[in-house]
Amino acid sequence: MASEERGRREASKDGWPEYFHRRAGETGTASLKAYYGAGCLDPETPMSDVPMLAMDMETTGLDETRHAIVSIGVVPFDLRRIRLGGRLYWVVKPPRPLDERSITFHHITHSDIETAPDLQAVLPILLTAMAGRIVVVHYRNIERPFLDAAVRARLGEPLLFPVIDTMALEARLHRISWRSRVRGWLGQPPVSIRLGDSRARYGLPSYTGHHALHDALATAELLQAQVNRHFSPETPLGELWT
Repeated sequence: MASEERGRREASKDGWPEYFHRRAGETGTASLKAYYGAGCLDPETPMSDVPMLAMDMETTGLDETRHAIVSIGVVPFDLRRIRLGGRLYWVVKPPRPLDERSITFHHITHSDIETAPDLQAVLPILLTAMAGRIVVVHYRNIERPFLDAAVRARLGEPLLFPVIDTMALEARLHRISWRSRVRGWLGQPPVSIRLGDSRARYGLPSYTGHHALHDALATAELLQAQVNRHFSPETPLGELWT
């Protein structure tokens, strides 16, 4: 997490579009050069004009320095349409063994990963899917640091990018708002901002959790609902990303 945080602060200082421009000139890796060369949207871009990519990962744990990615699901979308025809899903072989506790969460077993590719084999396809789009996740402390750590381990350089975090948007409304403070004063428990509970507040259907592709789709639908209820199609991208 520390290296990802340092890189994120560097990108925030320069601005994401400037960071992408600089990294496109610095990297010697073809897939990263193409990704960064596609550029980053201006933060003033209205959300109605933002192409996005919902992303979810299942991992062997929560610490990117000790755990690894076992599956990735992505779904391209915008505020008007979810493009299921462009969805992608991979099971990848982690460099560290699975443990029984992680298997009970994501249900990916030793036999599933036995013939699975290493992340490096699917990385060019993933980067192509990400190029020119804003990544949307539910809890940014998984996808961004895990992917950054995995790319650093394989390519020797970082992969940093802005994200819209649907959990952070729910936290704005239910954890740091005046309503949340009133709940605390009354001794009421905090509102859950987990993916399924967040979706329920918008009347969205319940999906089977802990499957990367299902959760990516669930995240895309949640962001559409959040923008529709709490923001607007004209909201600048910079108000939602981090």
